[in-house]
Amino acid sequence: MKGPRKSRPVGVLAKTFRILDLLRTAPAPLTLQQISTQSELNKSTALRYLAHLETERYLSRDARGAYSLGPKLLQPVPGWNAQSHLREAARPSLWELWRATQETVNLAVLEGFEVVYVDCLESPHDLRLVTNVGMRAVFYRTALGKAMAAFLPAERRRLLLQSTRFQAFTPTTVTSAAEMANRLDTIRNRGFAMDNEESVPGLRCVGAPVLNAEQEAVAAISVSGPTSRFTPDRIGEFTTALLKAARAASERIAAASPTPE
Repeated sequence: MKGPRKSRPVGVLAKTFRILDLLRTAPAPLTLQQISTQSELNKSTALRYLAHLETERYLSRDARGAYSLGPKLLQPVPGWNAQSHLREAARPSLWELWRATQETVNLAVLEGFEVVYVDCLESPHDLRLVTNVGMRAVFYRTALGKAMAAFLPAERRRLLLQSTRFQAFTPTTVTSAAEMANRLDTIRNRGFAMDNEESVPGLRCVGAPVLNAEQEAVAAISVSGPTSRFTPDRIGEFTTALLKAARAASERIAAASPTPE
């Protein structure tokens, strides 16, 4: 009986998978130059592969020409939806936080530079923050994004800051990588992030990470409200409720994660 047939790596496939692996693990979209350098492919070869993958919708390109995984590769596997699993694990914590604060509560994940909202419970007040599942925002202007970025592995955090183009959305938005790096260190030490009118004037928000068994952020939970109700004297109250909710969600996520044999 013959053993398994051994075959040499197919050049085209090997190079394609090299590019896809880079983009799959990158904390932010990569430029042609970054892909060429990290994959050890010359720029003309890398560009040819990238163009074909983009045409076939395996890759997407943003406004500055940087590449990330495209819609074909981001479609969920039949029978498994990671976001549904995350929502199921976090939903009891969201309701607990909503009951304690009566303000809008959100659950989000980090995709590249962006926060993607995956669940939301709106405040019962007439004046409230309105968010929708699927809505996106750049990470550094939100408490959710900063909470997750602070709990990324150090190298991924460094690459994220290095690749981000900061701009002011309001007078209080952080606009430099150095300042944001300092903020993330503080957030990691205290366990939560704050958006003090950095995204929308008149809106405050606190966010905390949902951590897996390796203590890395897989999502974040936030509570948001207008400054008329989210006053400085209530920040401590909201933060205490938030941290309790995030810890409970983290415990459920860690318990559901497979353990190494």
